[in-house]
Amino acid sequence: MKKERRKFSAQFKTKVALEAIKEKETIQQLASKFDVHSNQFTFWKREYLAGADQVFSNKKAEEKANNDQDNEFLYSKIGRLQTEVDF
Repeated sequence: MKKERRKFSAQFKTKVALEAIKEKETIQQLASKFDVHSNQFTFWKREYLAGADQVFSNKKAEEKANNDQDNEFLYSKIGRLQTEVDF
């Protein structure tokens, strides 16, 4: 019988990566504490640090600006179509 792979949530991965970054315990101690292989700890830690710059990015403002442009385009399109229907 085939063993099913374990799937970890993003919250769990973040928690584990932060514990590894704190370095209060060794990777081996954390691995036994969370029941995760030490290589997985290292990978999640590296992945977390690589994406840390996105936490403080201005992504929300950029998305809002794009949404505003899309809304303006759609409202103008609706206005033109409504005019055609009324005609």
